[in-house]
Amino acid sequence: MSEEFDPGAPTEYAERVLDTVDLIPPGRVMTYGDVAEYLGEGGPRQVGRVMALYGGGVPWWRVVRSDGTLLPGHELRALAAYRAEGTPLRVRGPAADGHIPRVDMRRARWDGGAAGPAQGGDG
Repeated sequence: MSEEFDPGAPTEYAERVLDTVDLIPPGRVMTYGDVAEYLGEGGPRQVGRVMALYGGGVPWWRVVRSDGTLLPGHELRALAAYRAEGTPLRVRGPAADGHIPRVDMRRARWDGGAAGPAQGGDG
């Protein structure tokens, strides 16, 4: 018996989180904490909860952990999106399980300013 979970309509806060995620340019990322800071409310956990409940309709792969690791269970889908968008990645060492790269946070992080291609900087 398979029932779909219906979280109901997003709250105003959830709508603001999703609108912010929609602003992140292709090839760039924000951390969960970056999104909360950009909005001036909530925190990383609240943003993560919104993304878990409602993030399927926005470019969810552009919201990442602060260390750049890919979302567990969604690594291959996220990796395909990163490669398609040209998101800067860091290849892990050959001893790493599965050789799944991480997002290069120094180059890919977006601060909410003018949208543009990924580039180096303090981010």
